[in-house]
Amino acid sequence: MRCPFCGHEDTQVKDSRPTEDASAIRRRRHCPDCGARFTTFERVQLRELTVIKSDGKRQPFERDKLMRSMQIALQKRAVDQERLERIVNGIVRRLESTGEAEIQSKVIGEMVMDALSTLDPVAYIRFASVYRNFREASDFGEFVGQLGGEPEEG
Repeated sequence: MRCPFCGHEDTQVKDSRPTEDASAIRRRRHCPDCGARFTTFERVQLRELTVIKSDGKRQPFERDKLMRSMQIALQKRAVDQERLERIVNGIVRRLESTGEAEIQSKVIGEMVMDALSTLDPVAYIRFASVYRNFREASDFGEFVGQLGGEPEEG
């Protein structure tokens, strides 16, 4: 592992242990060249996943992209970062355990919607507005009405 401070190629592992949720291995490292100490996290990847977008294009699954999209929805909301990490890890594990190498983007979107619906209602609505492509204020009203169990006005 390369030192992020001086670029030295051969750093030493001083301590290695699983994270609390066992989704990664936390390693404390030391650079013999500059003396810096830093932490790395290594995740086990069960299989390479490919996302099939709604237009048919294929792209590699990116855990960081999933995390960023949820962080955007949760911006300025009181949700612990560790809790978000556990939720993202759970979604990734569920995707990897399907046995499929290719996953429809719609499946990922629905998993995120399910997770956000129980985590934070505002983040759920924010994510839904992009995911479901709301075009007008009335789209929001209908969606929020369905959440509250209120009848839709028409």
